[in-house]
Order: sequence, then C-alpha cells, then structure tokens
Amino acid sequence: MAFIAEERRQTNGVHVVLMLTGSVASIKAPLIVKALLEYKDVYIQVVTTKAALTFFSPDEIRSQGVNVWRDEDEWDPNYHIGDPILHIELRRWADIVLVAPASANTLSKIANGTCDNLATSLLRALAPITPTYVFPAMNTLMYEHPLTAQHVRTIREVIGYNVIGPISKGLACGDVGVGAMVEWLDIVRIVVERFSLQKSS
Repeated sequence: MAFIAEERRQTNGVHVVLMLTGSVASIKAPLIVKALLEYKDVYIQVVTTKAALTFFSPDEIRSQGVNVWRDEDEWDPNYHIGDPILHIELRRWADIVLVAPASANTLSKIANGTCDNLATSLLRALAPITPTYVFPAMNTLMYEHPLTAQHVRTIREVIGYNVIGPISKGLACGDVGVGAMVEWLDIVRIVVERFSLQKSS
C-alpha cells in the first residue's frame, strides 16, 4: 500500500474522501473531482466499491492525479502486524467524507454497522467529529421502501451523518420519481462553502 496518512503533513489544505457505491450516479465522480481540484489546497482520495466500478473509469480520475482505492488495495498479501491499514490511514487523512452516491445497499450497511469492504470499514472507523455527507441514489421504489426510511433515520439520528437528497427526476432505469442523487455541482458547493474555498488563479 503506497498511501499513508503521514503524507498529510506535506499537503496542508482540505482533504476530501469521495466514496462511490453501486449506483449509476457514480458516473459523476470525474466531474466532482475535476471541479474540486479547481480550488486552492484541495486534495482528494477516491474510495470505490466493486459495484461502483461498473459506472466510471478509475483511469479518468487517476489522470487528474487522484488515487482510486478499491477493496483489493486494503490488505497486502505480505501484511505484517504494525503495517499501515488502508481504511485507518484514510480515516486519519480525511477532513470530510462524501458518500456520493450512496446506494440502497450501502445505506443499509452503514445503518447496520456492516463493514465488509473498504468503504464501509472506513466509515465505521471514522471519528465522530469528521463531517460526513451521504447522498442517496436509487430507484424510486427502493427509496420508498420502509426500510430505507429507517436506515436514513438511523444514519441521521444515531450516527450523525448529513443525509442530503435524493431528488425527483428521470432515473437511469427509465422511471421518473424521487431517487436521483442531488446535482453534482451542489455536492461540490457543500465542500466549497464549508471550508470557504477559493478558486486557484
């Protein structure tokens, strides 16, 4: 594993972890990364689930100088006790975490404390003071399922994450209704306003 949180000392600024899960809205990830990198002193690490890889090309993000971490990167076959652990290093590095998009599956995992991949292990390891924003994205009937409301309530009221959206629009499956991730520019705006970021000259 090439990444350790000690690198943070050399990159004073805002450290953003963008987490992608199994929703077609993951296609927006390169746009979010590109827009955030237009601001001064912003550094990004992308964490992806296996399902999210269906919808975007990691190379499109890596070409912008940003790491894309997958489940396979979590444990080195030659791991020894005391070696850095990726989800812990990312937790130490992050100033803010964006789960954009958050699929129904990942919402359920977060609410129930499941940590069976890199993304959910990182979320389970986060310090409570780390601002974390969750942007649901799924089919309308999946969003309207009674368990989804329970999961969102747990994530907001018990875990303390900010859940934003979804919105109503035409969905990738052809349905029209509530379930789409909020506009990607609005996600960027949250980071910009929270940290009073300034555009690079």
